[in-house]
Amino acid sequence: MLALFIAAGSGYKAGPKRTALQKLSMPRAALPPDEYVWRRDTLRLMFPGRRHSVWLSWVNEGSRRAFYGYFVNMEEPFRRTPVGFDTQDHTLDIEVTPEHDWKWRDTAELDEHVKHGFYTAPLAGEVWDEGRRTIDEIVRGSHPCLDGWRDWLPDAAWQVPQVPAEWSSVPPALWEKHRWAYGRLGELGRTSRG
Repeated sequence: MLALFIAAGSGYKAGPKRTALQKLSMPRAALPPDEYVWRRDTLRLMFPGRRHSVWLSWVNEGSRRAFYGYFVNMEEPFRRTPVGFDTQDHTLDIEVTPEHDWKWRDTAELDEHVKHGFYTAPLAGEVWDEGRRTIDEIVRGSHPCLDGWRDWLPDAAWQVPQVPAEWSSVPPALWEKHRWAYGRLGELGRTSRG
């Protein structure tokens, strides 16, 4: 398992969230164009070979830290690179409360990505299957994200690392199922840096 901590207040770069139709009609920037500030302490748990990560978040209420919940992000299995990790979001998400109640997120957006050729139908089917497996593991209490991680605390001495200067010049490590998963758009090399 890989655990990545993102402290509240950390800066990050991202492009605006766009629908499938917007992606078809608007050119994509070579690098994420916008800078943002992360709102909550977040621990991202990534599992080798699995097609999801789980993000645990906490809110700081004065001197008290409260667990906010789990966010299951459906994505490619992560790959190590010389500058970090590569993966690609698969649109579908699951919000899970601290009590393990859950709900799907972005289901219509996943359907639109298939309709407009961003994802193949077989990929979408596997994304749904991975989501259902993950929900089942969480409800049964057997998912690794439930192994005491909600009580985890970062080391107070940790500093925010700097993004390597070569980050934008290292080619992305494409998923071996890239062409199968993204159909005609598999040629575009759509991968994000983690």
